Amino acid sequence: MKVVIMVAAHKKFPMPEKKGYLPILVGATKNYKPGIEYQRDDEGENISAKNPNYNELTAVYWAWKNLKDIDAIGLVHYRRLFFDSKPYNLNNVISIENVEKLLTKYDVILPKKRNYYIETNYSHYIHAHHQEPLDKTREIIKMNYPQYLSKYDQVMKRRKAHMFNMFIMKRDAFESYCTFIFSVLGKLEKKVNLTEYSVQEKRVFGYISELLMDVWLETNAFSYVELNWGQLGGKKNIKKAIYLIKRKIGVKTQTHF
Repeated sequence: MKVVIMVAAHKKFPMPEKKGYLPILVGATKNYKPGIEYQRDDEGENISAKNPNYNELTAVYWAWKNLKDIDAIGLVHYRRLFFDSKPYNLNNVISIENVEKLLTKYDVILPKKRNYYIETNYSHYIHAHHQEPLDKTREIIKMNYPQYLSKYDQVMKRRKAHMFNMFIMKRDAFESYCTFIFSVLGKLEKKVNLTEYSVQEKRVFGYISELLMDVWLETNAFSYVELNWGQLGGKKNIKKAIYLIKRKIGVKTQTHF
């Protein structure tokens, strides 16, 4: 099995040296600097220029269109990865051998769900971001992808979700995922005016795609397994908890660190 796990980064950063890992510079059209020798997301067919709005999805799109002979494709982040064991450091990132074993049983590998406890996925999103794009997303799904609507509504009412746009997928699942995600977001682009959005809020399509992961996964009934994940440098759990409470009482705060 040919497996590639992309490690998305917008700058130079220590990377895993295990086989199968591919550092990829997202938004390379703008972010490239001499000395960054990563795979660029602006080669071949790409949407690299949309990185300010799509985040790490520009790497996903690049892989979809350009890695045609790969059996399984994954995405992690330069600070947030899957690990075989603790301590969480680059020597302990999950090995391709262990990925292959899991993919003999499952179609998709995902991080354990994030639990918002006091908020639903929908309320969490609208307390931190503009509400319109998420509501427009539902309209698009209802009109163009009605088979996904029931799961969309279910996911929005839950308090847990597979977040972070982290995954490893067999090829058929990856093709299905990309077809759905980029079709929905392409339509959403045409319905949302980002002119008055802040730099952070302009990353809207990347944010919304996180909530679409479970919608896609459960509608298509792909089998999956959840793995522990770790963040190099710590998860900032106390700060996140404070921000979660602020959002609950109506103070908009960042959700991504």
